[in-house]
Amino acid sequence: MVRGRRDLEEVPEVVRAAVESVKDGRMVLIYDADDREGETDLALPALATAPADVARMRKDGGGLICVAIHGVAAERLGLPFVSDVLRSVDERFPEVKRLVEREGDVPYDRRSAFSLWVNHRATFTGITDRDRALTIRKIGEAVRSVLNGERYDFSAEFRTPGHVAILRAADRLVKERRGQTELSVALALLAGVTPAMVICEMLDASTGLALSKKDAKAYAAEHSLVFIEGKDIVKACEITGLV
Repeated sequence: MVRGRRDLEEVPEVVRAAVESVKDGRMVLIYDADDREGETDLALPALATAPADVARMRKDGGGLICVAIHGVAAERLGLPFVSDVLRSVDERFPEVKRLVEREGDVPYDRRSAFSLWVNHRATFTGITDRDRALTIRKIGEAVRSVLNGERYDFSAEFRTPGHVAILRAADRLVKERRGQTELSVALALLAGVTPAMVICEMLDASTGLALSKKDAKAYAAEHSLVFIEGKDIVKACEITGLV
């Protein structure tokens, strides 16, 4: 069962501010942790994503534009972890199996959250701001439909490979994994919106590395956006009993 918004009176003030932004379909900045990736992601509800948001993410973020979805929705839509798919290939593709990540391959975690890369069937190339925004919104609609108990034919709406990466959140969210996938989905649940969030890492154009926390905070302040740390989302989940 996917549980939605809880009483937020006792959660950190920054969480309440982030929740209000997400409810209003506005972008927020999420920093995971100093001892993890040490990265800040731009995050926005998938259902609220417009071409201008995709443009902002690719220009001001610069990382990979992905859609993080709740594990229950992924299960109902038949969207696996791509690593599981690749491990299941037959003997015709031995090199593929060898390419799949092994224990310890990901230095900051035990596995990746990647599922499939898709384009909505109504897109053209799939890469333009307009095409990606459409794909992202349609993923949000798919998640909303299956979590409402409706039947949804994912293959009728999407094709793969495509230009939008879907990330599948861990089943127990931040209790199991504290990546941007789980943090953004948990924030959506705290806000009571469909748990499908488009996220994009912020990179430093001068160094090519992750944008520093200091610079990410400065960007948030300059653009009147909420900056929130993963630990505050985790704390809010613990206080509200969300997960």
